[in-house]
Amino acid sequence: MPLVLAGAGLDVRREQTPHPPSLARPLDAIRDRYRRYLFDDFLPFMDRFVIDHRYGGFMCITDYDGARASDTKDCWFEGRGIWIYAFLYNHLAREQRFLDVARKSAAFILSVRPADGSLWPRQFSRDGKTLGLPDTAIYGALFVAEGLQELAQATGERQHRETAKRLILDCVARYDRDDYEPAIGQTYLGPEARPYPGARIQGVWMVLIRVITQMLTREADRELAAVADRCIDAVVRYHYNPRFRLSNELLNHDLSRPNNEYEQLVYPGHAIETHWMLMQEALRRNDGALFGVLCERFRRHVEVAWDNVYGGVFRNLVHVDNNTWTLDKVLWAQEEVLIGSLLVYEHTGEAWAKAMFDRTLDYVEATYPLAKHGSPMWIYAGNRTVDVAEFRTRPKRIEHYHHPRHLMLNLLALDRLIARGGKPSGVPGGPRMNY
Repeated sequence: MPLVLAGAGLDVRREQTPHPPSLARPLDAIRDRYRRYLFDDFLPFMDRFVIDHRYGGFMCITDYDGARASDTKDCWFEGRGIWIYAFLYNHLAREQRFLDVARKSAAFILSVRPADGSLWPRQFSRDGKTLGLPDTAIYGALFVAEGLQELAQATGERQHRETAKRLILDCVARYDRDDYEPAIGQTYLGPEARPYPGARIQGVWMVLIRVITQMLTREADRELAAVADRCIDAVVRYHYNPRFRLSNELLNHDLSRPNNEYEQLVYPGHAIETHWMLMQEALRRNDGALFGVLCERFRRHVEVAWDNVYGGVFRNLVHVDNNTWTLDKVLWAQEEVLIGSLLVYEHTGEAWAKAMFDRTLDYVEATYPLAKHGSPMWIYAGNRTVDVAEFRTRPKRIEHYHHPRHLMLNLLALDRLIARGGKPSGVPGGPRMNY
């Protein structure tokens, strides 16, 4: 019997759908393309031009032709890179060279950790000299935590998991202060936006739930589980705005809705990303009802953000009622659609998820790879039409997190689908939830 979710509009079956619609291309053909993008294109480029084999870490301020614009390193990029290479080692290619990259980056970032307990600065010189003041936003420390917990799984070094947990709980304590404020530019209303001290931010819940779900999958932990509960409750009950059935990026500190311009702000890029991460947490909890609610909200954000003229999704809806968008197209937002739609298809066989994945993959493959310009890398951001000439005017940067994460997660999903002959896994049942 189907599990019907009140108000969700999704019929999640407990048993496998007998004949789910197939993807537009054979599963093994899609998998082979993904493997080529990861193992033939991305990883060799990183090894040659971005990884610092001398000091450890990543020099991401590099052009798509391999020309390095700066050897400055970034706390965010170190934590993210540790995760990428440890996850690669744990799940797809158990080769010592990949583990070595993760370990050397971890040694680098831990060696420059402030002794006074403050957050890492954003940037460092190649050899580890601090450039600037400690960060005020907690994202960097959370990315380091994500990397360390994955490295702990790869090496068996318990201290990395323990460090990750301490970082998470410290970040939550900072986030719970009523004077915590998004960094400049992270209110998504532009540099002239009014300050928003104490704001609750969907992007923070997003990064928290991502790292915590991975840790709880491996080991129960009451303190981390309590934070996961908070993340779910905040996003599903409070950030979701029933007036327009979309999620506000920013709320007041007490999770009440703002009564100013921030009530009109939706950041679909984060909403799309957050909802697939929460879907993974729902699967970990065997909660089919929550999974269904998240599926429909994921679908809603993608459909609202889709550009029906040129394809792809926009990331930032500045004002809902005025339909005012930031019109750039970032690769990471497209790849979050691909992760989430394949996740839904893998577990439910839903026709809409199939159509969404096919359409988005066609758009991405036709738009972002730079192969015809002589590079194995992809455009990380562009204008509405993702014009290459306009992209060349943007800051030099190699996107070494969202892109390979998308490739790795979807490779694993495709492998599971192929092993089941294309049949969905089925979504477990669970108690009805009043969302």
